[in-house]
Amino acid sequence: MEQKNNKRKFLNYRKNERKFQLILNIILIAFGILFLMPFFWAFATSLRLPKDSFDLPPSFFPTQWMWGNYSHIFKSFNFIQFFWNSTKITFLIVGVGTIFTTMAAFAIAKLNFKGKNFIFLYIISGLLIPFQSYAIAQFLVMNKLSLIDTHLALILPYLANPFGVFLITQNMKGIPDSYIDAAIIDGCSTFRVYWNVVLPMCVPTIIVVCFMKFIEQWNNFFAPLIYINSEEKFTLTMGMQSLKGFRSAGSLAYILAGVMISLIVPTLVYGFGQKFLTRGISLSGLKS
Repeated sequence: MEQKNNKRKFLNYRKNERKFQLILNIILIAFGILFLMPFFWAFATSLRLPKDSFDLPPSFFPTQWMWGNYSHIFKSFNFIQFFWNSTKITFLIVGVGTIFTTMAAFAIAKLNFKGKNFIFLYIISGLLIPFQSYAIAQFLVMNKLSLIDTHLALILPYLANPFGVFLITQNMKGIPDSYIDAAIIDGCSTFRVYWNVVLPMCVPTIIVVCFMKFIEQWNNFFAPLIYINSEEKFTLTMGMQSLKGFRSAGSLAYILAGVMISLIVPTLVYGFGQKFLTRGISLSGLKS
């Protein structure tokens, strides 16, 4: 009798669990559709006639499929060059900057030297200072170095990543020193310990740092606005600004077509690193 009651309770529990899961899925799908509605509207508007861009109520389906809006961007603007400039600058910053960031994090987390705590605090203090507060001083430095209107002015200042140093340092501190001691006993140099032992254990966190830096630089508008004057050196954000036309008289359909194209690379990057992002955000370090 008791066994039958337990079985009935278990079946009721599973039934209630399935109901709860179904309701939860419906709610999540509803919220997902709600959050995607601006994206659907932007995509639909990018395929409309310019005169239909501001129709009310807003429609999520174009009245005519004007794929010519996309070709117009490439014909009327140097959009491929803007796209290439942003891709080149962003990937250089992410690639080279991540090497510097992980090296700094390894030194702070696993090496013993005088003043490392002060250096760590000094690096972290960079998070407290907004770019706008030192933009003029940085501009004067770049001008002294004759880097105005060059892509180096957009790359060099952003190789530093205080938040990345902090995040990876915390992850590396969770790696047991026994791994490093064993590697040193086997004859590994400090660089090999960093490259072959510690770095592979921090891949999820590094992917998170890379993705955050990628989004930050892909959407960076303020720095190109200050440093870049020549149109052929514009980044995508500056090129998008030119789509607005004189006194923002440009077609919204063309602007949103440019927005859709600019989303291709971030979407691919996110799709590639999604698995690592979900693992890295948890920041689950190894325990001794």
